[in-house]
Amino acid sequence: MKKFTSAALLCAAALPGFAHASDCGEVSITEMNWASAAVVTNTAKFIMEQGYGCKVSVVPSDTVPAVTSVAENGEPDIVTELWLNSAGEAYTRLEDQGKVERLGKVLDPGGVEGWWIPTYLAEEHPELKTIEGVMAHPEWVGGTFNNCPDGWGCRVVNDNLIRALDLESSGLKVFNHGSGETLATSMASAVQDHKPWFGYYWGPTVPLGKYDMTRVKIGDIKPKVHKANQTPDNPNPGVSDFPAAPVLTSVTTTFKKQHPEVADMLSKMTFKTETMSGILAWKSENNASAEEATVHFLSNNPDVWSGWLNDSARKNLSSLLNK
Repeated sequence: MKKFTSAALLCAAALPGFAHASDCGEVSITEMNWASAAVVTNTAKFIMEQGYGCKVSVVPSDTVPAVTSVAENGEPDIVTELWLNSAGEAYTRLEDQGKVERLGKVLDPGGVEGWWIPTYLAEEHPELKTIEGVMAHPEWVGGTFNNCPDGWGCRVVNDNLIRALDLESSGLKVFNHGSGETLATSMASAVQDHKPWFGYYWGPTVPLGKYDMTRVKIGDIKPKVHKANQTPDNPNPGVSDFPAAPVLTSVTTTFKKQHPEVADMLSKMTFKTETMSGILAWKSENNASAEEATVHFLSNNPDVWSGWLNDSARKNLSSLLNK
Protein backbone atom coordinates (compact mmCIF):
# COMPACT_ATOMS: atom_id res chain seq x y z
CA MET A 1 0.00 0.00 0.00
CA LYS A 2 2.82 2.43 0.84
CA LYS A 3 4.40 1.73 -2.54
CA PHE A 4 1.20 2.50 -4.41
CA THR A 5 0.72 5.69 -2.39
CA SER A 6 4.23 6.78 -3.30
CA ALA A 7 3.65 6.00 -6.96
CA ALA A 8 0.43 8.02 -6.98
CA LEU A 9 2.18 10.96 -5.35
CA LEU A 10 4.96 10.83 -7.92
CA CYS A 11 2.39 10.99 -10.72
CA ALA A 12 0.61 13.87 -9.04
CA ALA A 13 3.86 15.76 -8.59
CA ALA A 14 4.42 15.60 -12.32
CA LEU A 15 1.17 17.45 -13.07
CA PRO A 16 1.39 21.12 -14.09
CA GLY A 17 -0.60 22.17 -11.05
CA PHE A 18 2.25 21.12 -8.80
CA ALA A 19 4.89 23.24 -10.50
CA HIS A 20 6.12 26.22 -8.51
CA ALA A 21 7.15 29.46 -10.13
CA SER A 22 10.82 30.26 -9.65
CA ASP A 23 13.82 31.67 -11.45
CA CYS A 24 15.85 28.59 -10.49
CA GLY A 25 16.04 27.42 -14.11
CA GLU A 26 17.90 24.34 -15.32
CA VAL A 27 20.07 22.35 -12.94
CA SER A 28 22.17 19.22 -13.55
CA ILE A 29 22.97 16.64 -10.86
CA THR A 30 24.84 13.35 -10.84
CA GLU A 31 23.33 10.00 -10.01
CA MET A 32 26.12 7.62 -9.06
CA ASN A 33 25.65 3.96 -9.92
CA TRP A 34 24.82 2.56 -6.48
CA ALA A 35 21.59 2.34 -4.52
CA SER A 36 22.03 4.99 -1.82
CA ALA A 37 23.23 7.53 -4.40
CA ALA A 38 20.05 7.03 -6.40
CA VAL A 39 17.97 7.82 -3.30
CA VAL A 40 20.07 10.90 -2.50
CA THR A 41 19.83 12.20 -6.07
CA ASN A 42 16.10 11.62 -6.34
CA THR A 43 15.52 13.30 -2.97
CA ALA A 44 17.50 16.36 -4.08
CA LYS A 45 15.70 16.37 -7.44
CA PHE A 46 12.26 16.11 -5.86
CA ILE A 47 12.98 18.92 -3.42
CA MET A 48 14.56 21.19 -6.03
CA GLU A 49 11.70 20.70 -8.48
CA GLN A 50 8.74 20.75 -6.10
CA GLY A 51 10.19 23.10 -3.51
CA TYR A 52 12.34 25.51 -5.51
CA GLY A 53 10.90 25.24 -9.03
CA CYS A 54 14.09 24.00 -10.69
CA LYS A 55 14.15 21.98 -13.88
CA VAL A 56 16.51 19.17 -12.97
CA SER A 57 18.37 16.88 -15.35
CA VAL A 58 19.98 13.75 -13.91
CA VAL A 59 23.38 12.67 -15.22
CA PRO A 60 24.19 8.97 -14.64
CA SER A 61 27.80 8.79 -13.55
CA ASP A 62 30.47 7.39 -11.27
CA THR A 63 32.97 9.17 -9.04
CA VAL A 64 35.94 9.56 -11.39
CA PRO A 65 33.89 10.43 -14.53
CA ALA A 66 31.89 13.00 -12.54
CA VAL A 67 35.01 14.74 -11.23
CA THR A 68 36.57 14.63 -14.71
CA SER A 69 33.46 16.17 -16.27
CA VAL A 70 33.43 19.03 -13.77
CA ALA A 71 37.13 19.63 -14.42
CA GLU A 72 36.77 19.66 -18.20
CA ASN A 73 33.26 21.05 -18.75
CA GLY A 74 32.27 22.78 -15.51
CA GLU A 75 29.25 20.52 -15.17
CA PRO A 76 27.19 18.85 -13.83
CA ASP A 77 26.30 21.57 -11.35
CA ILE A 78 25.91 19.19 -8.41
CA VAL A 79 27.91 16.10 -7.52
CA THR A 80 26.25 14.33 -4.66
CA GLU A 81 27.25 11.27 -2.65
CA LEU A 82 30.84 11.98 -3.53
CA TRP A 83 33.02 9.53 -1.59
CA LEU A 84 36.12 11.59 -0.91
CA ASN A 85 38.38 8.55 -0.51
CA SER A 86 37.45 7.48 -4.07
CA ALA A 87 37.62 10.96 -5.62
CA GLY A 88 41.19 11.46 -4.45
CA GLU A 89 43.53 14.25 -5.48
CA ALA A 90 41.63 14.99 -8.69
CA TYR A 91 38.78 16.39 -6.61
CA THR A 92 40.93 18.30 -4.11
CA ARG A 93 42.70 19.97 -7.05
CA LEU A 94 39.32 21.28 -8.24
CA GLU A 95 38.74 22.76 -4.80
CA ASP A 96 42.20 24.32 -4.79
CA GLN A 97 41.48 25.82 -8.22
CA GLY A 98 38.22 27.32 -6.93
CA LYS A 99 36.06 25.35 -9.36
CA VAL A 100 34.04 23.42 -6.80
CA GLU A 101 33.01 23.72 -3.18
CA ARG A 102 31.92 21.04 -0.77
CA LEU A 103 28.64 21.94 0.90
CA GLY A 104 28.48 19.36 3.64
CA LYS A 105 28.25 15.69 4.51
CA VAL A 106 25.35 13.98 2.77
CA LEU A 107 25.87 10.93 5.00
CA ASP A 108 26.49 11.29 8.73
CA PRO A 109 28.96 10.12 9.95
CA GLY A 110 29.73 8.92 6.41
CA GLY A 111 30.40 5.53 4.91
CA VAL A 112 30.76 3.10 7.82
CA GLU A 113 32.56 -0.22 7.87
CA GLY A 114 33.67 -2.56 10.55
CA TRP A 115 33.29 -5.95 12.18
CA TRP A 116 29.77 -6.82 13.38
CA ILE A 117 27.74 -9.30 15.40
CA PRO A 118 23.94 -9.62 15.68
CA THR A 119 22.59 -7.44 18.48
CA TYR A 120 20.98 -10.44 20.18
CA LEU A 121 24.48 -11.84 20.71
CA ALA A 122 25.66 -8.52 22.16
CA GLU A 123 22.70 -8.50 24.54
CA GLU A 124 23.27 -12.09 25.59
CA HIS A 125 27.05 -11.67 25.93
CA PRO A 126 28.05 -8.00 26.37
CA GLU A 127 31.71 -9.04 26.32
CA LEU A 128 31.38 -9.58 22.56
CA LYS A 129 31.17 -5.83 21.94
CA THR A 130 34.99 -5.76 21.92
CA ILE A 131 37.42 -7.80 19.88
CA GLU A 132 39.06 -8.98 23.10
CA GLY A 133 35.73 -10.47 24.18
CA VAL A 134 35.21 -12.14 20.82
CA MET A 135 38.69 -13.67 20.90
CA ALA A 136 38.15 -14.88 24.46
CA HIS A 137 34.91 -16.63 23.48
CA PRO A 138 35.11 -17.58 19.78
CA GLU A 139 32.41 -20.24 20.23
CA TRP A 140 29.87 -17.53 21.10
CA VAL A 141 30.20 -16.05 17.60
CA GLY A 142 30.18 -19.40 15.82
CA GLY A 143 33.95 -19.78 15.64
CA THR A 144 34.22 -18.01 12.27
CA PHE A 145 35.15 -14.59 10.96
CA ASN A 146 33.34 -13.80 7.69
CA ASN A 147 35.86 -11.98 5.51
CA CYS A 148 35.56 -9.94 2.30
CA PRO A 149 36.09 -11.47 -1.14
CA ASP A 150 39.52 -11.39 -2.76
CA GLY A 151 40.13 -8.18 -4.69
CA TRP A 152 38.12 -5.94 -2.37
CA GLY A 153 39.84 -3.13 -0.47
CA CYS A 154 38.34 -4.34 2.79
CA ARG A 155 39.95 -7.73 2.24
CA VAL A 156 43.39 -6.11 2.36
CA VAL A 157 42.60 -4.20 5.56
CA ASN A 158 40.97 -7.23 7.19
CA ASP A 159 43.86 -9.53 6.34
CA ASN A 160 46.29 -7.08 7.93
CA LEU A 161 44.09 -6.73 11.02
CA ILE A 162 43.79 -10.50 11.30
CA ARG A 163 47.59 -10.76 11.41
CA ALA A 164 48.00 -7.80 13.78
CA LEU A 165 45.47 -9.24 16.21
CA ASP A 166 46.68 -12.82 15.70
CA LEU A 167 42.97 -13.54 15.38
CA GLU A 168 43.28 -17.18 14.40
CA SER A 169 45.29 -18.01 17.53
CA SER A 170 42.06 -17.52 19.48
CA GLY A 171 40.47 -20.44 17.64
CA LEU A 172 38.55 -18.32 15.14
CA LYS A 173 38.63 -19.57 11.58
CA VAL A 174 38.70 -17.02 8.75
CA PHE A 175 36.24 -17.73 5.94
CA ASN A 176 37.05 -15.75 2.80
CA HIS A 177 33.83 -15.27 0.86
CA GLY A 178 33.87 -15.64 -2.89
CA SER A 179 31.44 -12.78 -3.50
CA GLY A 180 29.54 -9.97 -1.84
CA GLU A 181 26.35 -11.98 -2.30
CA THR A 182 27.56 -14.90 -0.18
CA LEU A 183 28.85 -12.52 2.49
CA ALA A 184 25.42 -10.87 2.72
CA THR A 185 23.63 -14.22 2.60
CA SER A 186 25.71 -15.58 5.46
CA MET A 187 24.59 -12.69 7.65
CA ALA A 188 20.96 -13.01 6.56
CA SER A 189 20.80 -16.75 7.16
CA ALA A 190 22.36 -16.48 10.61
CA VAL A 191 20.18 -13.62 11.79
CA GLN A 192 16.97 -15.13 10.45
CA ASP A 193 17.74 -18.36 12.31
CA HIS A 194 18.92 -16.47 15.42
CA LYS A 195 22.37 -18.05 15.16
CA PRO A 196 25.85 -16.62 15.80
CA TRP A 197 27.59 -14.55 13.12
CA PHE A 198 30.76 -12.46 13.13
CA GLY A 199 32.25 -10.63 10.20
CA TYR A 200 32.89 -7.55 8.13
CA TYR A 201 30.20 -5.34 6.62
CA TRP A 202 29.68 -1.76 5.55
CA GLY A 203 26.93 0.82 5.22
CA PRO A 204 24.72 2.24 4.06
CA THR A 205 23.49 -1.12 2.79
CA VAL A 206 20.34 -3.24 2.81
CA PRO A 207 21.64 -5.80 5.36
CA LEU A 208 22.58 -3.15 7.93
CA GLY A 209 19.15 -1.59 7.45
CA LYS A 210 17.28 -4.87 7.63
CA TYR A 211 19.12 -6.60 10.49
CA ASP A 212 19.88 -5.31 13.97
CA MET A 213 23.66 -5.53 14.16
CA THR A 214 26.16 -4.31 16.75
CA ARG A 215 29.62 -3.15 15.78
CA VAL A 216 32.52 -4.82 17.56
CA LYS A 217 35.10 -2.35 18.84
CA ILE A 218 38.44 -3.37 17.35
CA GLY A 219 40.39 -0.57 19.00
CA ASP A 220 41.03 3.14 18.70
CA ILE A 221 40.96 4.76 15.26
CA LYS A 222 44.56 5.42 14.24
CA PRO A 223 44.56 7.07 10.79
CA LYS A 224 48.20 6.30 9.98
CA VAL A 225 47.83 2.67 11.01
CA HIS A 226 44.59 2.30 9.05
CA LYS A 227 46.22 3.81 5.95
CA ALA A 228 49.17 1.44 6.28
CA ASN A 229 46.78 -1.49 6.63
CA GLN A 230 45.44 -0.68 3.16
CA THR A 231 48.75 -1.94 1.73
CA PRO A 232 48.66 -5.65 0.84
CA ASP A 233 50.84 -7.78 3.11
CA ASN A 234 51.84 -4.82 5.24
CA PRO A 235 55.12 -5.96 6.85
CA ASN A 236 54.16 -4.25 10.10
CA PRO A 237 50.36 -4.38 10.41
CA GLY A 238 48.77 -2.55 13.31
CA VAL A 239 45.44 -2.46 15.08
CA SER A 240 43.09 0.38 14.16
CA ASP A 241 39.34 0.49 13.90
CA PHE A 242 37.75 1.68 10.66
CA PRO A 243 37.21 5.46 10.40
CA ALA A 244 34.05 6.73 8.71
CA ALA A 245 34.60 7.67 5.07
CA PRO A 246 33.60 11.28 4.26
CA VAL A 247 30.69 11.39 1.79
CA LEU A 248 29.95 14.86 0.43
CA THR A 249 27.67 17.00 -1.63
CA SER A 250 29.75 19.27 -3.85
CA VAL A 251 28.72 21.99 -6.31
CA THR A 252 30.48 24.19 -8.81
CA THR A 253 31.28 27.63 -7.46
CA THR A 254 29.27 29.12 -10.34
CA PHE A 255 26.18 27.19 -9.26
CA LYS A 256 26.54 28.32 -5.65
CA LYS A 257 26.77 31.96 -6.69
CA GLN A 258 23.76 31.69 -9.00
CA HIS A 259 21.59 29.57 -6.69
CA PRO A 260 22.47 30.42 -3.09
CA GLU A 261 19.15 29.21 -1.63
CA VAL A 262 19.34 25.83 -3.35
CA ALA A 263 22.99 25.52 -2.34
CA ASP A 264 22.00 26.29 1.26
CA MET A 265 19.41 23.50 1.12
CA LEU A 266 21.95 21.04 -0.29
CA SER A 267 24.43 21.97 2.44
CA LYS A 268 21.84 20.89 5.03
CA MET A 269 20.65 17.75 3.21
CA THR A 270 22.16 15.06 5.43
CA PHE A 271 21.03 11.49 6.03
CA LYS A 272 22.12 9.52 9.05
CA THR A 273 23.94 6.52 7.63
CA GLU A 274 21.71 4.14 9.58
CA THR A 275 18.64 5.98 8.25
CA MET A 276 19.86 5.48 4.69
CA SER A 277 20.41 1.79 5.38
CA GLY A 278 16.80 1.65 6.58
CA ILE A 279 15.57 3.34 3.39
CA LEU A 280 17.50 0.84 1.28
CA ALA A 281 16.02 -2.05 3.27
CA TRP A 282 12.49 -0.68 2.72
CA LYS A 283 13.25 -0.25 -0.99
CA SER A 284 14.44 -3.86 -1.25
CA GLU A 285 11.57 -5.35 0.75
CA ASN A 286 8.96 -3.45 -1.31
CA ASN A 287 10.71 -3.91 -4.67
CA ALA A 288 10.44 -0.14 -4.97
CA SER A 289 12.19 2.31 -7.26
CA ALA A 290 14.53 5.01 -6.04
CA GLU A 291 11.79 7.56 -6.72
CA GLU A 292 9.33 5.62 -4.55
CA ALA A 293 11.93 5.26 -1.81
CA THR A 294 12.39 9.02 -1.94
CA VAL A 295 8.69 9.69 -1.46
CA HIS A 296 8.58 7.08 1.32
CA PHE A 297 11.37 8.93 3.12
CA LEU A 298 9.88 12.39 2.59
CA SER A 299 6.39 11.27 3.62
CA ASN A 300 7.59 9.68 6.84
CA ASN A 301 10.35 12.07 7.93
CA PRO A 302 9.08 15.66 7.70
CA ASP A 303 10.94 16.49 10.90
CA VAL A 304 14.20 15.69 9.10
CA TRP A 305 13.83 17.34 5.68
CA SER A 306 11.84 20.38 6.82
CA GLY A 307 14.98 21.70 8.48
CA TRP A 308 16.82 21.64 5.15
CA LEU A 309 14.45 24.02 3.35
CA ASN A 310 13.66 27.71 3.34
CA ASP A 311 10.13 28.79 4.32
CA SER A 312 8.76 28.92 0.79
CA ALA A 313 10.07 25.52 -0.25
CA ARG A 314 8.96 23.97 3.04
CA LYS A 315 5.44 25.23 2.41
CA ASN A 316 5.44 23.87 -1.14
CA LEU A 317 6.56 20.39 -0.11
CA SER A 318 4.34 20.23 2.96
CA SER A 319 1.34 21.08 0.80
CA LEU A 320 2.23 18.39 -1.74
CA LEU A 321 3.13 15.61 0.70
CA ASN A 322 0.06 16.20 2.88
CA LYS A 323 -2.37 15.77 0.00
